Amino acid sequence: MTLSLLAERTFERTLDRIIAEARAGDEFEAWVFDDRKTRKAAEEALAAKSVKARIRSAYKPLLHAFLEEIDLDGIAAIEVRYPVHKHAPKNRFRLECYPLAAMVGERRICFVQREDGDFHYDVLLTGTDGSVREVRVFAPNRVHEDPAGEPAVSPTGWVRPAGEAEGERLVTDYEQVYAATMEAIAAHDWGETEPFFQELNIRIEYPAEDEPLPVGDEVMSLREALHEDLYFSGIEFFTRKTGRAFTDRTLRPGQIVPEVVQGSGEVTLRIELRDFTTDFIPSPDQQLEKATAPLSAEQIAAELAAIGGSSFNASARSGRQIRATYVEGTDIPVMISGGQHANETTGVVGALRAAQILAKRPGAHFTVAPSENPDGYALHQRLRQDNPRHMSHAARYTALGDDLEYRSAENAGPFLFEKAIRLEAKAKTGAALHVNLHGYPSHEWTRPLSGYIPRNFSMWTVPKGFFLVVRYHNGWDKPARALTDAVTRRLAQIPGLIEMNAKQIALFETHAGETGFEMVNGFPCLISEDERGIVPVTLITEYPDETIYGEAFIAGHTAQCETVLAAYEAWQEIMKESGAAIA
Repeated sequence: MTLSLLAERTFERTLDRIIAEARAGDEFEAWVFDDRKTRKAAEEALAAKSVKARIRSAYKPLLHAFLEEIDLDGIAAIEVRYPVHKHAPKNRFRLECYPLAAMVGERRICFVQREDGDFHYDVLLTGTDGSVREVRVFAPNRVHEDPAGEPAVSPTGWVRPAGEAEGERLVTDYEQVYAATMEAIAAHDWGETEPFFQELNIRIEYPAEDEPLPVGDEVMSLREALHEDLYFSGIEFFTRKTGRAFTDRTLRPGQIVPEVVQGSGEVTLRIELRDFTTDFIPSPDQQLEKATAPLSAEQIAAELAAIGGSSFNASARSGRQIRATYVEGTDIPVMISGGQHANETTGVVGALRAAQILAKRPGAHFTVAPSENPDGYALHQRLRQDNPRHMSHAARYTALGDDLEYRSAENAGPFLFEKAIRLEAKAKTGAALHVNLHGYPSHEWTRPLSGYIPRNFSMWTVPKGFFLVVRYHNGWDKPARALTDAVTRRLAQIPGLIEMNAKQIALFETHAGETGFEMVNGFPCLISEDERGIVPVTLITEYPDETIYGEAFIAGHTAQCETVLAAYEAWQEIMKESGAAIA
């Protein structure tokens, strides 16, 4: 493997410095990016020096206050008054409380925006006896220009000596390692030709443990948040360098890979350019219908072969193969795909399960490409070795660093790669429907050092159930809506799915506001005319699957499988009834 070192540094732990500099008799509060156990240990070390200190979390401070300090015994109702800052979305500080509303039991809770942007929460606690107690929770933030050149309001470290009302910013190790990474990337000469590298590897050892929360798949993870911030900040740097808009997904920098792993001492950073890998990590085969975790690449290939039909392949950048099969029959054809975003893994299993069932149907006519992004899939396998419950969005895109959905024969040049499989599927079948199986985070997604809410992905920041995105070309609105109705009616029969949706949507609306989606038979749907797809109608599933395992994973790929079967069967009837008129 060819390596080229860009930077290598260590950073003193902020809490070590605080402890070393404290003197007997000091009293202060500090806010840092450390887990609960580390902060408590620091308080004990300071107490041993006759220092009275309270060390709090700069990340999600209100949620930590409820976890660590606010006693809810005898409390009947909670009101949280949160700031609204002119440089942040209005729901920014309400989202930062997530998933508090699901953690207070049967107590009533409401969120009320304040008229000011002062960085604190006012919490009113009403007791069962009618008494009211007010608690002010400081939320240290700074207003700054982030590495993308955009204004941002971001959590930061803080220290406040006893007797002082304000205190001052404390630049923490967490912030330092992020800033040093972005500075090293900005300082390097990348040239002008995309892709700029094969793999840009950012390895950080950070001593913070994840803390699971008692709500769904939620977890407090400083390391995951740092991965997300570094990955998307890297994307934004190269987007800006090439003069694109931040919403453009055709950027091809190469694979940006932050590996933020559990450390035990100083914070360490190593940035290097690597050759991309060409293999997969093996894992045991699983029974397909009962798979509790993502499949191995070898099993995906074997399950695809078991479907039969005529196989066709395309190559990814690394040389890994995108495998598909074409089952030709007398039915109206449908294209099926999964794994476009490779950290969304229930769709891969769901596509295979559905295709194996459909292949037994007389007259079956479809293509299936269950894992369209093998380079991303291999990276996801790798990242899961250290952090199996992290979203790992670095594995979302291809080894070129782009979203294959936005690659076309017209703009790809010599880099058609993965997209060739869809174009060949369309050419083989002439299909008018593409069922494209996706997922999204099953727990909160944040970027704490560049504004907290992920830029251009705000609608995905917390789960809101299993939902559908339906896109259609001009003149195909009636078949698209008929398909949506038929599919959601069938999905509503899956035990527990409607209930999961209702629970997640209610929590989403409490912390984020309205979903903005149309509800169809109990499922959020986004239905719109969009000429971008290579076929007239595209049905995209979005299951909250990133990081789920076990029974939750089975439920996810079962929903994906049922969607494919429902769509295929409904499409036969819809096109028989309306196909002639459309044509």
